[in-house]
Amino acid sequence: MKHTINLFLTLAAFWWLSSGHTSTLILSLGLVSILFVLYIAHRMDVVDHETQTIHLSFKLPGYFLWLLKELILSNIAVVKCIWLGNDSISPTMTTITTTQKTDLGKVIYANSITMTPGTVTVDLVGDKLMVHALQKESIDELQAGEMDRRVRQLEN
Repeated sequence: MKHTINLFLTLAAFWWLSSGHTSTLILSLGLVSILFVLYIAHRMDVVDHETQTIHLSFKLPGYFLWLLKELILSNIAVVKCIWLGNDSISPTMTTITTTQKTDLGKVIYANSITMTPGTVTVDLVGDKLMVHALQKESIDELQAGEMDRRVRQLEN
């Protein structure tokens, strides 16, 4: 029930901020459309803790700041590889084990790896990620587990 209320409030806030109208007719039409969307969502059985990620809301800003720092450092490393030429790259593909408990955590981890320049998550099966990296050092950093730990903290 709390996920339904959260979805209702989120949709209502988004609708009102997008439209900006306050007349009775427009507000009532907005309410009807939101209730229709809630009905469809319940019929599809998609209202749960993974689609309503309100539990992540307070931890996300800290994670995004850390990820932004990692993005900047990765960009600098890729630019160095470009300047130094082929001798500076060591393409590597390996499997990394995740420690996330939820599918959402695994997807956040895989997407965070892909967002950082020089690394791409190629496959996600169970708790295993197949990762390709431009440099072996990137794989070593992933295997050290800092990003994994931060995503695990995010999902707790």
